[in-house]
Amino acid sequence: MFSPQGPTVRELAVQALSSVEHGYDLLAPKFDHTPFRTPDPVLEAVGSVLERTGPYDDGLDLCCGTGAGLDVLTRVCRGTVTGVDFSAGMLAVARHRADRADCADRADRAALVRGDARALPFTEAFDLVVSLGALSHFLPAELPVVFGQVHAVLRPGGVFALPVFAPPPPRSRAFWTLLGFDAVMRVRNAVWRPPFVMYYRAFRFGGVLRELERAGLRTELYALPGFGRRADGSPRARLIMARRLP
Repeated sequence: MFSPQGPTVRELAVQALSSVEHGYDLLAPKFDHTPFRTPDPVLEAVGSVLERTGPYDDGLDLCCGTGAGLDVLTRVCRGTVTGVDFSAGMLAVARHRADRADCADRADRAALVRGDARALPFTEAFDLVVSLGALSHFLPAELPVVFGQVHAVLRPGGVFALPVFAPPPPRSRAFWTLLGFDAVMRVRNAVWRPPFVMYYRAFRFGGVLRELERAGLRTELYALPGFGRRADGSPRARLIMARRLP
């Protein structure tokens, strides 16, 4: 994160003391050089599952950020590809990525829209919606609204796909790192306004599945290869495929 290409400690502090929207506007030029961007192995694993379950027609990347997930949609969608995010700075970087010569196909097919996942500016327009790491920016109480919006923009039979990871074991460094990060963010939000919602341990797997079902989405689970298994044999990473009922 503190490489020459990534943000400095001061830049991260300024971002963390901003709103979510303004913070990501500030971080956007260096976002792809931080661990907050969805890693390429996750994108590749999600794309592999979607290639097996597709093809799809029109796709939406929900909270697309700098557009890394648009590559996945371009692979698996035959029609239009759309990214939506409420950070103008992140969308500007996504447009630059799409306009590069090696992304010519995506530049022709991709549309980038500024909007809020809690009030999407679309109707039943998509056969596939993906969310690659966006849930950490919503509180548990907001899930019904977000999933309701996903249901509203999917065509009947359309699919909402989001990868989820098992929490690290309690004795691991990763467990305490994530726990510490969330604790710092909770203290920050208790004493500073506007809040910056970004929690890595706010959701339980079962709770996400229940809210998807309540939103009218039938869920299926696919193991994501390459991330190993837990001590009980369950996959460390899964792709939730939530299909809108007719």
